[in-house]
Amino acid sequence: MSKTAIQGVTSTDKAAIRNAATIIALRDRMGDNPKVLMGQRGAKAAFMPNKFVFPGGAVDLGDASVPLAQPLPEICRSRLADQASPGLEHALAIAAIRELWEETGLILGYPGNWQADISADWQGFAATGHLPSAQALQFVFRALTPPGRPRRFDARFFLVDADEIAGDLDDFSQASDELSHLQWIPLSEVRSFDLPFITEVVLAEVTGRLNDLTPPLSVPYFCNNDEESLFLRLKGRPMPTAD
Repeated sequence: MSKTAIQGVTSTDKAAIRNAATIIALRDRMGDNPKVLMGQRGAKAAFMPNKFVFPGGAVDLGDASVPLAQPLPEICRSRLADQASPGLEHALAIAAIRELWEETGLILGYPGNWQADISADWQGFAATGHLPSAQALQFVFRALTPPGRPRRFDARFFLVDADEIAGDLDDFSQASDELSHLQWIPLSEVRSFDLPFITEVVLAEVTGRLNDLTPPLSVPYFCNNDEESLFLRLKGRPMPTAD
């Protein structure tokens, strides 16, 4: 996870809400035993220690200037732009691709050579002969960390089919040490792992989309502000309630 902050929030301002991107990679999605990529956070981590999580982390200041070989689907750009700072959708997509690379060593990209200067965060990625591509990303969930936690994130969750990832899906040799026990966990077994509450909520949403390969027209937003916790649908419509 990169340490640099965005939008004037410094890395020492631990109480501030930081924009973040999380990537949910599904393998064998249409088969009999679909799997999701997860890893375990360290015991000493300030945020969600020991929990099994998807790859992801805070948006880095440099993410806004990294070019994409292929853009996000337009419907995803539109939903990301709702109740967000102008232009943030590009940085969120880049952050998701970068975090996947940093934490797992897996590549979501398109073959090509970089034409601009390459920052330290992207030199390993560029050396694989790929440019970051957001075409396969689908924005499926947004969640704001409740008040009172040691870290607060406004996290956007992106779904991607593992078939869109370049290279060997079981090769984690280029991963950082941010997550341990990286593995493809069968969805039928994942709830036996130590998961954060919000991860269980997102998994339920993702499981319901296994057979739908198109980006969602409406995105759930779990908004935990200082006054109340709300489940919304972007653009701000309340979630339907069961009778």
